Amino acid sequence: MPDPAPNPDLLPSLRRLVRGLSALFWGLPLALLAGIPNVLNDVLRDLGPLPPLLAAGLLLFGVDELGKFQPQERVWQQAWERARVLALVNLGLAPFLFFWGRVPESNLFASMVVLLVFTGLYFLHALNVVLQRLAAMLPDETLRADTTTFTHYSLALIRAMMVLLALLLALDFAPALPPMIESAVEAVFSMRRGLFAVLVLAPVAITMTLLWKTKEAVLASIFSGKA
Repeated sequence: MPDPAPNPDLLPSLRRLVRGLSALFWGLPLALLAGIPNVLNDVLRDLGPLPPLLAAGLLLFGVDELGKFQPQERVWQQAWERARVLALVNLGLAPFLFFWGRVPESNLFASMVVLLVFTGLYFLHALNVVLQRLAAMLPDETLRADTTTFTHYSLALIRAMMVLLALLLALDFAPALPPMIESAVEAVFSMRRGLFAVLVLAPVAITMTLLWKTKEAVLASIFSGKA
């Protein structure tokens, strides 16, 4: 019995999938670097709003490339569309990092940067869900198990960071705080570097690892003929 004819659209979509995963792998650390105010002001100041725009654009390009894979899968496409919308929002908000660095007393620019922080974290959350959906469609049981396990931790850390930021913002607008709460807020601010490392850097590192492992699994499936 002859083998079924290969899908002529499969290999091009896999090629774009690999390209998108690679763009996301490099775009995440670039976006994180461009979003650190001291680095943006001291090293990248002469480039204006270009660094955050390039980082956000690279992430949007990566997400766009993923969407060409298995367009008929409804659950996968819903997760992808959510990430794509957030990537578009981040691209529109990215220049405000530069504007706020130039005019830090502007409430508008500060508000846009706060919004960018939340949409950036939500994008990272959505990207982890995209990786879950993608791993479920690939013929690699090990990748599927690893993705399920590690995205569970990554999503929990991202949610904790978003809740913490929302709580700190709410307390900042409170007219007066009891001394005990003020002490707790000051303690959180004193630990901000450690919290940043755990609640932001750790999910970024986990996501980058899964992006790389997924790309390697896709390449392996192409060359093994299992795609």
